[in-house]
This record gives sequence, structure tokens and C-alpha cells, in this order.
Amino acid sequence: MRHVLIAAAVFAGLAACSPSGDEAVEPADAPSALPPGRPAIYEAARVGPEEFVRALYAVHATPGASMGEALQPGQDPIYDRMLNAMIGADFTKAAGEVPTLNYDPICDCQDSEGFTLDSVTVTQSGPQAAEAAVVFTNAGETKRQTLKLVKEGPMWKVSDVLVPGRPSLTETLMAAIS
Repeated sequence: MRHVLIAAAVFAGLAACSPSGDEAVEPADAPSALPPGRPAIYEAARVGPEEFVRALYAVHATPGASMGEALQPGQDPIYDRMLNAMIGADFTKAAGEVPTLNYDPICDCQDSEGFTLDSVTVTQSGPQAAEAAVVFTNAGETKRQTLKLVKEGPMWKVSDVLVPGRPSLTETLMAAIS
């Protein structure tokens, strides 16, 4: 009988702490309303693959938004370890020349102009891997690409960029550094 009373008291206490169905509750791990940029991307990378991808493209879609100060090639936390290693090797091998990766692979561009994110479809293949099919418009041209994503530690990161009709970013970089 005593166990039944304790269990009833615990459930009553939990029910009192639970929100009613009428209240809108934001999940504890939802990204805050940070302005587009690295802090928002890093925060979204901890939430989920779709939030991470949307934060990546928000920088391009928001006039005046910026990634901030440029990071050393090969040390960007939005890319996974392997892709960062390839980017760093490409930059080092170029040795003062223009590296193979001389554009932003996220927007597949040098500059964004009139950028809109048209759609994002994320397919998660496991707890540590996902793909994001992205459609966006930049400078009046609609583009499609797929971001391969991996979860390293607590954060989602880009591991490859696939653009229809071209070798993947990792294939391109591997050919350049070999």
C-alpha cells in the first residue's frame, strides 16, 4: 500500500510540472533567435541537421549578415575533420596561388545576391549521418545541391557537397591535393 501511495504522489508531482496542452512550449534545445552568423550556426549545429543547414543558408539569405572574420583554411567548425583536412591541404599546396576551393561551397558562389533558400529536405540515415537536399536561388539562378552531414561530438557538420553534373567537393579536393 505504501508503494502505491508513493507512486501516486510521484505521478501527481510530475503531472503538476507538465504543461497543459493549451500552452506553446519551446523545446529546451531549440536554437535561440541569434542573428545569422557563426554563433547561430554553431548553436543550430547542436540542435539538429535541418536547423544547422537552415542556419548555414540564413547567412546568405539575410542582407548584411556575415560569417564574421575569416578563419584559417582547414579550421572551420562547420566542416568535419576530413573535409577540413582536405581544405587545409588544398590551401597549403596552392602556396600563394589560387587554391582549388576559391569559392563558398555552401552557396556555390563567390558572392550572394538576392539569395533565397527555396527548400531543404533532410534525410537522416542514422543518429550520426544525414543528407540535406537544398534548392536555392542566387543572382536569379536556381541551384540544387546536396550537403552530406555528419555529427562529430555534439555538432552537425558538412562532410561533402554534391552539385549535380560535377564531382563532389571531396573528389575535387582529393584530385587537387594528390
